[in-house]
Amino acid sequence: MAIRVYSVLADNKKEAFRVIASVGADADGCEWMTPKAVHRLVMLDGVQPKQANIIKQEMLGKGGEAAVSRGAVDCSVPETRVLLMGTLKQYEAFLAKLGCQPFGLAALAGRIRAVLEGQEGFLPYTLDCCGKKIRIGERTLVMGILNVTPDSFSDGGEYFDYGTAVEKARQMTADGADIIDLGGESTRPGYTPVDAEEELSRVMPVLKRLANEIDVPVSIDTTKAEVARQALEEGAGMINDQLGLHGDPAMAGVAAAYGAPLVLMHNQKGAVYRNLMGDINEFLRESISMALNAGLTREMIIVDPGLGFGKTALQNLEALRRLKELRCLGRPVLIGPSRKSTIGKVLNLPVEERAEGTAAAVAVGVANGANIVRVHDVKEMARVARMTDAIMGRVKLEL
Repeated sequence: MAIRVYSVLADNKKEAFRVIASVGADADGCEWMTPKAVHRLVMLDGVQPKQANIIKQEMLGKGGEAAVSRGAVDCSVPETRVLLMGTLKQYEAFLAKLGCQPFGLAALAGRIRAVLEGQEGFLPYTLDCCGKKIRIGERTLVMGILNVTPDSFSDGGEYFDYGTAVEKARQMTADGADIIDLGGESTRPGYTPVDAEEELSRVMPVLKRLANEIDVPVSIDTTKAEVARQALEEGAGMINDQLGLHGDPAMAGVAAAYGAPLVLMHNQKGAVYRNLMGDINEFLRESISMALNAGLTREMIIVDPGLGFGKTALQNLEALRRLKELRCLGRPVLIGPSRKSTIGKVLNLPVEERAEGTAAAVAVGVANGANIVRVHDVKEMARVARMTDAIMGRVKLEL
């Protein structure tokens, strides 16, 4: 019988251990070989040539590689990117040596180590949403969108009446929503901002009923700390900040004071990036630091790349395609592709005909590591998420 030859993939240490164990290696051998089976690429941006040369020398010395710009060797450029390439075993030895180097490289070693640890993912855990609990990381969760606004891009005015809004929330819960995201201010392109008083007048009548009538947490979708505070007082379970703490400086303190989970979304004016995913990562890393400094625990933080915000259609597609690169933050990832204009541009379809495009984006997002999907069409997208989870082997099946 001819020897069969084929490739296998191991995206993290857990998968590497499984693949190695499948050949019959003993447990100790699996543990020893696992770091050798996972290869990582790590980009460093803004490195001085004197730093880059030490980094390259040390990485080469451990059997890895480091790509630098041509001018880094003779210091003819002020700075360079450095692309590190190596197995986890090589990184382990490299970081130990880098930690003894000058020019700020010891601190850099700690940051590289944090990125590598983040890429391993996180263990499933229970998230306490101010009394209502959800399980993060076992399957993809579905967040149902409930806009009580007259001007949202997709359903503006449809649920502006609070009685209709409450019924919609009940239906979404029945259809499989794990979280209801309640918003009182449109964020569509060209939207008209409203003050906190107006926003509260829209969301509070709905929230007062939902907090007592549905079993799933209600997230308050707001960029205003006072709206978030009053919503948490009335029974909201988490905050969805579409400015990622770069709007109202008091928002982080409100989340910390109430122990409320906080979604931090990337958002910026304009669509100019030095490096799309690098910039998104850095923005969210700063947001996480702000939340931690305010007293919120890391487990309470969720990140969102902000599809449709400060990005062109092509950049939105790229962010979805490269979503795994957010894993280095070590936090659950939420995406909101539902009915977005990017889908309309790709398929040349109006808002009301974007369900199939949304389904494709949800499936790709889940496959690339999204833990929560924020959608309008809950029943349909819950099915898409469940099927994608099954394909990706994230749920136990008895078929």
